[in-house]
Amino acid sequence: MSISINNILKNNHTVKVNGSLWLEAAEGHFFGPGPVELLERIAETGSIRMAAKEMNMSYKKAWALVNALNAQTASPVVIPQTGGKKGGGSTLTAEALEMIAYHRILRQRFADFLDQETQRLKK
Repeated sequence: MSISINNILKNNHTVKVNGSLWLEAAEGHFFGPGPVELLERIAETGSIRMAAKEMNMSYKKAWALVNALNAQTASPVVIPQTGGKKGGGSTLTAEALEMIAYHRILRQRFADFLDQETQRLKK
């Protein structure tokens, strides 16, 4: 079925198809732009606290996201280490890196889809 909404839209409006992408589990949103960015920043900084600070996110919310991710995956994706002489820190597991890579690929495919649909609007 071919649908054209071009005759419905005003000619002077620039319209594009847009959306956001995340994975859902039974509990709702599971893995999307926010958790991906948090994991990437934990990987860069080695710290949940620093990652949260860079994102202007509360430390409490960052921990809640980490705990939610770890609770919904077969094995933890973030391994926190308690403090000591050199302080604590956190590392990502191979599974976390795989999830990030998958989400990047999925996000690119989604962006391509959105662009294709926007181009269809222009026809």
